[in-house]
Amino acid sequence: MSLEREKLGEREQKSSKDELFHVIHKVPPGDTPYVRAKYAQLIKKDPESAISLFWEAINAGDRVESALKDMAVVMKQIDRAEEAIDILKTYRFLCSKHSQESLDNVLIDLFKGNLGWAYMQKPNFMMAEAVYKKAQIIDPDANKACNLGLCLMKQGRLNEAISVLQQVQQGNIPGSDEIKAQKRAGDLLTQIRSRQSLPDSIELLGLSIDGDLLNGLEQLVHERGPFRSKRLPVFEEISSFRDQLACN
Repeated sequence: MSLEREKLGEREQKSSKDELFHVIHKVPPGDTPYVRAKYAQLIKKDPESAISLFWEAINAGDRVESALKDMAVVMKQIDRAEEAIDILKTYRFLCSKHSQESLDNVLIDLFKGNLGWAYMQKPNFMMAEAVYKKAQIIDPDANKACNLGLCLMKQGRLNEAISVLQQVQQGNIPGSDEIKAQKRAGDLLTQIRSRQSLPDSIELLGLSIDGDLLNGLEQLVHERGPFRSKRLPVFEEISSFRDQLACN
């Protein structure tokens, strides 16, 4: 009798651990295609496997609405937003009428992400910034945050860009735990900090040297003493003639 109780206790303990695991990681219980897809998405961090399993769930009629929406989210994270839009448009008829509004919201988010990137390519960074900020209010994610950081960087608003990208690095935005999102945020921050280390007088789209730098060079020359010019004699004569004219 005690052995049976012990086994029952072990099963109950295992069941409690399983339930806690599913609650913490937001993975539904079971062994259906949809559950395996969520496991691949959230635990294994394998988007390609997750997409394949979401397709399997859709074909099997296993939580079709959730599978479609979750697959669209995964596709967006790996820059396949256009494909996700086509899939949602094509297969939304499989979902119930009351679920159509939530599918519309997913489509709006996907369209806005694409619209922001289209403005980036023009380039119209101010419009892209507005689109990404609006999209972040509706459905925040790390990929859009990185795009917003890039927008701000392109406009020279480096401190604002750093603030946005650090939110990704600190895991404060959905999707921040993705390796790709962390790497992209880190790469952009590196670019920004390298720009911050440049002298203010050096322009990104031209070469301008301010008076302080010229004065410093002049002071260095005086400290080192006079030196012989390496210019050809004809240029020395021209320089002398120019100086005489300046005096007159």
